[in-house]
Amino acid sequence: MTLVWIFALCALIVIVLISILNTLSFPRLRRARPARTPFVSVLVPARNEAEVISQTLSRLLSQTYPSFEVIVLDDGSTDGTLEQARQVAANDSRASVISGAPLPAGWLGKNWACHQLADHARGEILAFTDADVCWEPEALFALVNLMEKTEANTFTVWPTQESLTWGERLVIPMMMFVIIGYLPELCVRYLPWPVFAAANGQCLAFRRDTYHRTGGHAAVRSNVVEDVGLAWKTKRYGFRLVMSTGNKLISTRMYRSWPEVRDGFAKNILAGHGGQPVFLLLSAVFHWLLFLLPWVWLAIGWTVPVGPGWPWFPLALVGLGVGVRALSGAMTHQRIADAFLLPLSTILMTVIAVESLWWHFRYGGPQWKGRTVIHEA
Repeated sequence: MTLVWIFALCALIVIVLISILNTLSFPRLRRARPARTPFVSVLVPARNEAEVISQTLSRLLSQTYPSFEVIVLDDGSTDGTLEQARQVAANDSRASVISGAPLPAGWLGKNWACHQLADHARGEILAFTDADVCWEPEALFALVNLMEKTEANTFTVWPTQESLTWGERLVIPMMMFVIIGYLPELCVRYLPWPVFAAANGQCLAFRRDTYHRTGGHAAVRSNVVEDVGLAWKTKRYGFRLVMSTGNKLISTRMYRSWPEVRDGFAKNILAGHGGQPVFLLLSAVFHWLLFLLPWVWLAIGWTVPVGPGWPWFPLALVGLGVGVRALSGAMTHQRIADAFLLPLSTILMTVIAVESLWWHFRYGGPQWKGRTVIHEA
């Protein structure tokens, strides 16, 4: 048992070091204006987004950037998304709204929508963004400035996540917790190996030639985590991938309740583990060892003898875990005090993993927006 806890301690120390390095190196969007302002196509796939599409499109058209277009593709919505988008776009020549073609065999819905958007785009830079992402007026300037400054071919932004309900607060920050704690940003930016690749489809921009030379969304047509697939393609073709935090210039509220959070994360979590249930199970065990069982060890030790190392060893494990969670929270404008709820976050992530596995074995894939999402590697 001692070897297990030594492994946990070593793993946490590595995670802490990566987190500190990322805190120092991770690019952040900032209000700045580049010397060059290439024409940008902002591309928005939308399916049943009537609650947000008007506001999202209005904010995109309020960008201070001088040369851009916005194209919204309605992907078979049944809630009035198409009509609302057309109403906002009617009086602005920079905006256009198109209806998506029927979904072909072998394609996932979002990937097909993005592929069609790219075919209609005229920009030197293609910036894909989800319909629920909020752009501040200077955001497009900041994005292009950082792309130019870092010489990025593919550029992804991790939007600042707005989380209000307890389900959101406990789960959504875990996304950046993993990125900041497990993936050295400098390796993503400078090393050619695809293992150092990640991206967020909520905001993902390409130089036009990079997008087409890597095959674009057609190359990841059946991939549930198409953003990560596109990041891998960028690396494989020798292009530069750069990540950035939204730093409140680009933000989003992904979900609004625990059921939405659970289903939304369950849609992607198995694909994020290579589509292999055994990897997802091993991941759950690993995170219980690091972020839940040390709390259990610490609590039990107050009532019954638990052997040598108590309380200092479990306290060290708990402190390192909370410290990493607090650091990632501070860096991404989340509630720092929620770091002390890390064991609850770990349990909820396990619930999400269980739902994902149920979908996998019962239906053959996640259930999302009225479709069964079948992932093919």
